Amino acid sequence: MSHIAVIIDEWFEDSEYTEPVEAFKVAGHQVTHVGLEKGKTVRGKKKSTPVTVDVAAEKADPADYDALLIPGGYSPDKLRAHDAPVRFVRDFMESGKPVFSICHAPQILITADVLKGRRITGYKSIVQDIRNAGAHFENQEVVVDGNLISSRFPADLPAFIRASIAALV
Repeated sequence: MSHIAVIIDEWFEDSEYTEPVEAFKVAGHQVTHVGLEKGKTVRGKKKSTPVTVDVAAEKADPADYDALLIPGGYSPDKLRAHDAPVRFVRDFMESGKPVFSICHAPQILITADVLKGRRITGYKSIVQDIRNAGAHFENQEVVVDGNLISSRFPADLPAFIRASIAALV
């Protein structure tokens, strides 16, 4: 089965983390949490879901994983202010392995400068940022563009999870 990295920091959108991760685990996949500091516990913004970081982004290598999940909320914006997570996300996108992006997740993809010419969706407040990054925004519940799978918000989670699981087979 697949080994999935989840890049995460404080104030992630709880459901955009918990629902895909639960589905991945039920399907037999392994999940590792990548963040700013190994051993640090970060929490979701609505339900304070606790997540302990397994690997610091500066030590994380995309070669060790088969896919990457980027939950939304404030987490992507917090992560994009640090070089190591941005580098990890950039290297992951360039690897061609699946990247699962939901809601505000494109913020770190924008900073990683990997969206030019890509098709993607995300939360409505960052549509202009996505376009300014050179991507084509599509207002769909799920957009699949090569290795990049994206959705807009929690209501899209069923379609997002189906497309993500399908990319792991």
